[in-house]
Amino acid sequence: MVTKFTASQSVEIPVPEQPVPIGHYLRQRRRLVNALTDPSRIQQISDEVFRLRMRPLSFMSLSVQPTVDMRVWAESNGTIRLQSIACEILGFEYINQRFALSLQGFLIPEQIGTGTRLRGRADLQVEVDFPPPFCFTPKPILETTGNSLLKSVLLTVKQRLLHQLLADYNDWVKSTQETLPNVNTSVNKGELPIFNLE
Repeated sequence: MVTKFTASQSVEIPVPEQPVPIGHYLRQRRRLVNALTDPSRIQQISDEVFRLRMRPLSFMSLSVQPTVDMRVWAESNGTIRLQSIACEILGFEYINQRFALSLQGFLIPEQIGTGTRLRGRADLQVEVDFPPPFCFTPKPILETTGNSLLKSVLLTVKQRLLHQLLADYNDWVKSTQETLPNVNTSVNKGELPIFNLE
């Protein structure tokens, strides 16, 4: 029995003014991914692709641990997008062949009056073809349980983002200024500082 679970989570974060705009920080893909989840669970595969070993998900009597490959990239308007491109359930081949995960999200810096905010959204969807005895469980019960599980996953990511991202942004600005002492002068003149954005 194929069952689909979905969850969405939105976030708005006021950004304190810093000498270097947060749009530059968001292009530091590795730092951004580390702000979203535990760095010990992340492996960088390529410039834009990261492999995330998620925490085990317990669903009724079933426990699985998805490994998700995510692409993270910046669009020309400053929007940072995240999209899952592959998923594997290690150690559980039956479920692995019957499991599909889709994760899409974005973060965009927006000017609000004289300030800046980050606005974002993540959409998570999972499809599973359950083995017995789950196929005998009423589908509404499976869906309610699964949707709640996905919602808790996204809520955990949101809470980490709220606590980690601005703190790391602040640290990054400090380290950038230490290596580039003229950043303040350039920004004040309306010029963009030149440094490695990758």
